[in-house]
Amino acid sequence: MTKRVFALFSFIFVIWAIFRYFPEIFPDWVEELILKPLIWLLPTLWVVRKIERQPFSSLGFTLKNLFPSIYWGIGLGIVFALEGLLTNIFKYRGLNLIPLNYSLPTFLGLLGLSLATAFSEETVFRGYIFNRLQQIWKKEWLANIVSSALFVIIHLPIGVFVLGYTPLVMLAYLFFVFVYGFGSAFVFARTGNIISSILLHIFWSWPIKLFR
Repeated sequence: MTKRVFALFSFIFVIWAIFRYFPEIFPDWVEELILKPLIWLLPTLWVVRKIERQPFSSLGFTLKNLFPSIYWGIGLGIVFALEGLLTNIFKYRGLNLIPLNYSLPTFLGLLGLSLATAFSEETVFRGYIFNRLQQIWKKEWLANIVSSALFVIIHLPIGVFVLGYTPLVMLAYLFFVFVYGFGSAFVFARTGNIISSILLHIFWSWPIKLFR
């Protein structure tokens, strides 16, 4: 099963890196609502149902621990919202402090994009990669570190091909990404419910989209 996990990650990474090599071809909404579900989500769901023959509940889609998941997601999410602002500073080399200029449809649209991003990324990295590695190795900390490192690697192409980071800025950006990934896996391990990680991701990524 370990080979399957890394094979799926390698497939997603290669395809996504090729896509990122051609920056600004598509607007954000196409990337998050169409391309990311196609490249990230569908292969993962296919592996779960067709190869492993497991239910989607094995990815954390369950009502189990629903309210603790909401509490974890919102409580720790507030902390990661601040971390998201720091990530934004490194990602866009600045911070727009006047987000209230957005119209309500734009404001809600950004929230919707954050939800779409969170659903795809958390399903793949926490629901599948972290969850499967934890089941295989029986060591939460090891599965967390490895899955968080893979989460960092998947963010390399945007830093290299799209944003053109200098080495120092890249290291700082990837550090923040790792910290978030570690926190998200930690929350998922406490609840077994993907809702907690999705909420956490929204709190982390929404400031990145909003204050830019």
